[in-house]
Amino acid sequence: MNKTIVIYGSTTGTCQAIAEDIAGRLGVEAVDVQTLDAGVVGGYDTLVLGTSTWGAGDLQDDWYDGLSLMRSCDLSGKTIALFGCGDCESYGDTFVSAIGKLYDGLKDSGARFVGSVATDGYSFSDSEAVVDGRFVGLPLDDVNESDLTGDRIGAWVEELKGSLQFAER
Repeated sequence: MNKTIVIYGSTTGTCQAIAEDIAGRLGVEAVDVQTLDAGVVGGYDTLVLGTSTWGAGDLQDDWYDGLSLMRSCDLSGKTIALFGCGDCESYGDTFVSAIGKLYDGLKDSGARFVGSVATDGYSFSDSEAVVDGRFVGLPLDDVNESDLTGDRIGAWVEELKGSLQFAER
């Protein structure tokens, strides 16, 4: 059985609300990265990680300790999906770059990453979250493009469900 959890870092509540929406659509629990410990990480097969992007492409503050903790855990054989919040108008040159920082910090962990998203339909000039021409996770701008958030989450979650079913085989 594939056990899944959504783990988020949120300063203003936007990423938390999105994490709770994603968790609800997946039928799983969402927890704040501040409460994370090795037992939680070890107890799940799939980790859906969410962060907002701050300043010039920085992680949400609580993720610095969370990322350090996750690096100390055995992630071999786990599945990771990433999502994040950004501002494509004011920070188009670092749009959702924090997703890229999570990816960079965990890409050599032995985990399998799912849920990449095409860059089509997004307005930005640069992002550390783009690898091989695709976002490494779901990028959302709930400030400037809130009208697209629900549909983007819905499409991503459906794709993710297919990837997670595949991971269970």
